[in-house]
Amino acid sequence: MNELLFESLSFADAPKMVSATFPGPKAQEALALSARTESMARGGGRMPVVMDRAFGVTIKDPDGNTFIDLSAGVGVSSVGRCHPKVVEAIHQQSGVLMHAMEVNSTKRTELAAKISEIMPEGLRGDCITFFAQSGSDALEAAVKFAKRVTGRHQIIAFHGGYHGVWNASNALTTGTAYRKGYGPFMGGVIHAPYPYAYRFPFDTTHKSAEQIAGEYVDYLLNTPYTAADDVAAVIVEPVQGEGGYVPPSPEFLQLLRKACDKSGALLIVDEVQAGAGRTGKMWAVEHSGVKPDMLTFGKGMGGDVPMAGLVMRSDLAAKIPDGSVPNTFAANSLSAAVALTNIGLLQDPELDLLNRAHQLGLEAQEYIRGFNNPYVGEVRGRGLMIGIELVEDKATKEPLSGEKLGKLMGYVLSHGVLMVPCGRYTNVMRVMPSLTIPRKLLFKALDVFGEGLRTL
Repeated sequence: MNELLFESLSFADAPKMVSATFPGPKAQEALALSARTESMARGGGRMPVVMDRAFGVTIKDPDGNTFIDLSAGVGVSSVGRCHPKVVEAIHQQSGVLMHAMEVNSTKRTELAAKISEIMPEGLRGDCITFFAQSGSDALEAAVKFAKRVTGRHQIIAFHGGYHGVWNASNALTTGTAYRKGYGPFMGGVIHAPYPYAYRFPFDTTHKSAEQIAGEYVDYLLNTPYTAADDVAAVIVEPVQGEGGYVPPSPEFLQLLRKACDKSGALLIVDEVQAGAGRTGKMWAVEHSGVKPDMLTFGKGMGGDVPMAGLVMRSDLAAKIPDGSVPNTFAANSLSAAVALTNIGLLQDPELDLLNRAHQLGLEAQEYIRGFNNPYVGEVRGRGLMIGIELVEDKATKEPLSGEKLGKLMGYVLSHGVLMVPCGRYTNVMRVMPSLTIPRKLLFKALDVFGEGLRTL
């Protein structure tokens, strides 16, 4: 029954390519105009795709080509684009109140109360939300508030981490493309190894990558002469995103929690990409049973409109001076109304989107492994947050060459599937569709990907 509903929420003809060339003539014209008028500092500026319309997990370009989107706008569209209930919420709210400055508004307050209800243990029912517009904003606030409430200045983050591209957030982020030529960044950041087992630099014969990485943070925080003597917080992605879609075992976060408790540092989980149901639970940290001190959200909470924020324990929030961190456009009433609608859909017991994401993710991983393709080094993930690590050789794990990746990307795009790579060598293809993706469209898209692999 629900599959028919999910199918009705996307364009029925996807994937379908109608232009004689790709990109088609109208898309080429739009791309040329964009190159002359827009900064290509944005991530997808050079990608040969132009979106003209979108519905659910499908998009159309100005030439009429229809794509299945396995990117969900980089994890944004948890319930699909232009969901009828979201569109209706926009229609209703836009005629009542949109911008409300930073004074109280009914939708803003309603959303804050709902967020408290859906937080993981440790925050649920006893937390305060600071609203922002983007994940980068939320991480900036997390760093600023952590320093204020602890009286300390250092931050521990992780290799492969992505937390934003502004000042403090960029200092935490490790991707070369985001850092090179933009420094110096905020001082006091210490980077530690993330338990990326497939490429972990240390011997895991006797201990897992999670044990080694977690114990190393404990060593940093709780051993003299490490120079980590003034750490305000450890900031971590419970499933690493841009670093390669790496899902550590629960033990890693559990070890971090213990280390922070001993040292007095806060544990901040960055759920901007992994949250809002993507991993099969509302928050990825819930897979570990760990109670965070702060949590950042974004992307899927707002979906079609910008929405992000930082949630912190009430006792921590009480130490932040009133009026010290203004943010004019945060929690716009329109965004708040949409976020409430998205949460309602994610919690709808009839849709059961979180359990569906878990089950469908397991099936998708096995399906991809079934390709038995020599270029697939590892398939990993949690829920509908799946990474496919592509390599030249499974024994050496040499990353797939840029030339072959470009050929693969060209194939899937020209056959109507949108995928976005990530990873430290840009060799990890992401399967991160909206949680409402119809089964048949998911496996159609994966078949196109598999066919593309066979052309390499």
